[in-house]
Amino acid sequence: MNSQLIIPLCIYLFAVFALAFLTRRYHKPGNFLTEYFVGSRSMGGFVLAMTLAATYASASSFIGGPGAAYKMGLGWVLLAMIQLPATWLTLGVLGKKFAIEARRHNALTINDMLYARFKSRKVVIFSSLALLLAFFGTMVVQFVGGARLLQTVLGISYQHGLLLFACTVGIYTTIGGFRAVVLTDTVQGVMMLIGTVVLLAGVIHAGGSLENLVTKLHSIDPALVTPYGPNNFLSQPFILSFWVLVCFGVIGLPQAAVRCISYKDSRSLHKGMVISTIMIALLMFGTHLTGALGRAIVPEIASPDQIMPTLMMTVLPPMFAGIFLAGPMAAIMSTIDSQLIQASSTLLKDLYINYINPQIVEDRSADSKLNRISLWTTAIFASLVFVAATNPPDMIIWLNLVALGGLQAVFLWPLVFGLYWSKASATGAFSSMVIGLGVYISLVWFKPDMAGVHPIVPTMITGMFAFVIGSLLKPNNSKNKELVSVN
Repeated sequence: MNSQLIIPLCIYLFAVFALAFLTRRYHKPGNFLTEYFVGSRSMGGFVLAMTLAATYASASSFIGGPGAAYKMGLGWVLLAMIQLPATWLTLGVLGKKFAIEARRHNALTINDMLYARFKSRKVVIFSSLALLLAFFGTMVVQFVGGARLLQTVLGISYQHGLLLFACTVGIYTTIGGFRAVVLTDTVQGVMMLIGTVVLLAGVIHAGGSLENLVTKLHSIDPALVTPYGPNNFLSQPFILSFWVLVCFGVIGLPQAAVRCISYKDSRSLHKGMVISTIMIALLMFGTHLTGALGRAIVPEIASPDQIMPTLMMTVLPPMFAGIFLAGPMAAIMSTIDSQLIQASSTLLKDLYINYINPQIVEDRSADSKLNRISLWTTAIFASLVFVAATNPPDMIIWLNLVALGGLQAVFLWPLVFGLYWSKASATGAFSSMVIGLGVYISLVWFKPDMAGVHPIVPTMITGMFAFVIGSLLKPNNSKNKELVSVN
């Protein structure tokens, strides 16, 4: 191993652990749940923007997305840019009203919000199980991405890279909770942006110029410099439906929506919308363009998912490669820690406290007991993901997109209609969740020919109709409408 690579990485990991330990001073007696799961609702605009952008920019954005761009060419870069308004839409649609209602009902999780609106245990239990299943898939993606990154850059085995990554993320998330997650997300967001810019500049410099790189891509395969990629894979129906999956549908992702109940005030929200949108634009463009142009420098590679760490080793001096290894590492860690804390809150708050042992919150030693239970739930869930990641897929982006679509099928319409439609009922929400998820799994499993349309589009349409029809056939009683009656 090259010490010039290992030393910067060790310093970075030490800083992450230090932040996690520092956040423990905010854990005051009687305040464990609010502090651990939503950081006492104290995020400012810059922190909100960075944690939302960092959570969204995952292993799929830094490893899988550039890998797809390496394989598909510049057309995939254009496709990636349709994600630009994702965080703006999430904060714009959910942000203000979601935060007001969360404070009103003292909601700490997405399922708290669903119960406050629909007063239905079956809605909460089904959404909790769906969230855990989908998060399991997306976290496997992050673990695989982190392990492949360490494997390629440090020259260690995949299994050793996986173990190192899993231990690091699991420990600092368990130690610090939500506040540790958002603070490290802020640091990681800055590292992501710097790393993206430096690596893109290094690729262009190594290729002589942008023009030379594009010319080389054309000589490898002319389709790499067209909007539709090899074999016209990027058809117009696929592009339009992909926008639904990676942009509009992001409104329904629990890990993004929970940020909307954790910020401090309206000024923070507005500031966060602007900064996060700029951040997403720079990250998506920089990472995917780097992956596409990287094929001109490294024409052959064992797995497309290895292109980013391979380029770091190829175009940057060892010390700089070690420093900016923190960029993609930060992208992966910032997503997995958010999903781990969300999975922990689902197991602990939504299932254990609400339905198994509600008396625990009245215990004098509740904080210490809840802290201990949250530690074990986080550790066990992370361990299960670790085991699943020991046998990784060839390209992680497809597994990630399948899991994201599943989350959107379950959560999008209950969150949006629950906030803005007074007639939305528990029957409509449950119907939308079950039918939407069923349709999505069926389409993904059987893969019918839909002329390039992604399964998420018919899933969204079916889920919307199921929600509306279910709500009209069996409306809520008046007490369940209180959440939308307050401005």
